[in-house]
Amino acid sequence: MIDTLNQLDIELFLWLNGRYMPWLDPIMIWITERNSWFPLYALLIGWLIYKYRKQAIGFLLTIIAAVAIGDQIASSVLKPLTHRLRPCHELAVQKLMHPVMECGGLYGFVSSHAATTFALATTLWLLLGKRYPWLLWGFLWAAIVSYSRIYVAAHYPLDVLAGTGVGVLSAQLAVFIFRWWLQRSERSAVEKKSFVD
Repeated sequence: MIDTLNQLDIELFLWLNGRYMPWLDPIMIWITERNSWFPLYALLIGWLIYKYRKQAIGFLLTIIAAVAIGDQIASSVLKPLTHRLRPCHELAVQKLMHPVMECGGLYGFVSSHAATTFALATTLWLLLGKRYPWLLWGFLWAAIVSYSRIYVAAHYPLDVLAGTGVGVLSAQLAVFIFRWWLQRSERSAVEKKSFVD
């Protein structure tokens, strides 16, 4: 079963990675580089502070927690645990794939890019999606960044899919803790006010 799933994953990777265009290579490299998105993150921080002032601190800490949890589960737990090589480190796959950039770390399950971008998109959606429906576009951004990892031959599709799951669950955990803390703080404030009165 696992061998069959692995083979299907490799075949899907080769098909997706094989749908390349030379003019798209530098664009995908730019998309996949973490530093490319620093201006977006700065804009997001500025927007949250402008809209929510002190309340933005809680939102930002929740986002940071979700991204950190997703990244650590992917990089410090699952990659060392599974020891699944990236496609660009597999000799049998190297001959068939389209390499775009240097390979990077040895192991690829799960994709940290998918985990962190989907953690960010999901946290924003859970916190503010009802008020700002356009935040749904964050999932498209996360999907494009995640797909770029297959395009540059850094990950198999299953690495990206599992990374997406890790990111979504990390966001749900971080938001749950944040809302629990808010409720506890509000309840504590009410009890203190009742005691004073």
